[in-house]
Amino acid sequence: MKSLDRLIRALRRLPGVGPRQAERFAAYFLRAPQGEAEEFTNALLAVKQEVKLCPVCFNYCEDGLCAICRDPDRDRGLICVVEDPQDIESLEKTGAYKGLYHVLHGAISPLDGRGAQQIKVRELLERVQQAQPPVREVILATDPDSEGETTALYLADLLRGFVGQITRIGYGVPLGGDIDYIDEMTLGYSLKGRTKL
Repeated sequence: MKSLDRLIRALRRLPGVGPRQAERFAAYFLRAPQGEAEEFTNALLAVKQEVKLCPVCFNYCEDGLCAICRDPDRDRGLICVVEDPQDIESLEKTGAYKGLYHVLHGAISPLDGRGAQQIKVRELLERVQQAQPPVREVILATDPDSEGETTALYLADLLRGFVGQITRIGYGVPLGGDIDYIDEMTLGYSLKGRTKL
């Protein structure tokens, strides 16, 4: 069946969806009532038409600015740099950060042919240079992998002289973790990033 195969192929393009899961999703849509399938289709079309990028931080939004950039209670002297909009959700759930964000939409990855020009680096530099009040601190919260580290080092060099303080998120042992089961790299970073009690 061509239409079913086409749906399975489309579902397989979703991140984290393998062949068996794509088949299960397709079977679900086949059994679902017509209204439910239409609701799903309409939601997909609406999100593509209505969701844009915030012109300041490049988070997803439906209005002119995202809710965080519009919030007058956010600390405008702090900018946390993340790779993807989903990272903002994770940080916001902690309730520990009350500043602004900047979404790069990726990380520098020479192997994938992605340099600083393909992500929102220029926009970050312009934003920091033009910020009123001035930015006190930029927190680099890129992923703790080789691309994230490369991006963080590149940004730190680029931002030096334009901002008072540049920091990197800490790495370490998870709460409730057992040191016996933690890899050497994580332990090494946690020792380097230790804090005074």
